[in-house]
Amino acid sequence: MASSKTRIPVGLQMYTLRDDCRADFPGTLAKVARIGYAGVELAGTYGLSPQQLADLLKKLNLKAVSNHTGLDAIRDKADEVIALHKAVGATRVVLPWLDEKYHTADGFKTVGRTLADAARRFADAGLGLAYHNHAFEFRKFDGRDGYDILLEAAGEKVTAELDVYWAKFAGHDPVEMIRRLGRRCELLHLKDMTAGAEPTFAEVGHGVIDFAPIFKAADEVGVKWYIVEQDRCPQRPPLEAVRMSFDSLKKWGKA
Repeated sequence: MASSKTRIPVGLQMYTLRDDCRADFPGTLAKVARIGYAGVELAGTYGLSPQQLADLLKKLNLKAVSNHTGLDAIRDKADEVIALHKAVGATRVVLPWLDEKYHTADGFKTVGRTLADAARRFADAGLGLAYHNHAFEFRKFDGRDGYDILLEAAGEKVTAELDVYWAKFAGHDPVEMIRRLGRRCELLHLKDMTAGAEPTFAEVGHGVIDFAPIFKAADEVGVKWYIVEQDRCPQRPPLEAVRMSFDSLKKWGKA
């Protein structure tokens, strides 16, 4: 279990900077490193070979935390997924999204079983497998969340990348969820929420989410990485947004 004296490293989900990455992936990674992020969670390689990406990350002193990977690739292209992660030094595969056809009780159970099978194969290669939530997983089916159905079917080898924004958006307390997941909550997505009847995304420290108890709970359960993500940046350029989020975490002594 992490102690309060252990600083959890801060990474950035590169999907936040997808437009910048399409224009200049190496240059965008360099800017992320200059901001001060310790690592990145990948959302594609933007034309770089695994070795080119590995060399670039090493040069920039950025750790590859994980890579967001679709269900089809996890299920059908495990060897390719493993090879990419091994090449860039990432230790976890993360499923970030589910097609709407799986948004049923049976669908969540099916996905969970698919992840359980994949997790065993990835574990043999030294890789973990995690699931990233949005809000749709918290729909109830006979009194049970789709999220709980999926994680139960997946088994303990599949960990959680809990997104605090989406948990709160769905009406759940992120702190309670972190504690309920316990050691299974290895990765924590940090993003903030605007006030009002129709909330949207905000930079960390510039919204209504109270992060102090989230950090406390993260320490208690042993979260391995904080990962900043902002699905959309409606107020300013994404690079400015991720800098603001990092500055808040630095001000709070978390980066």
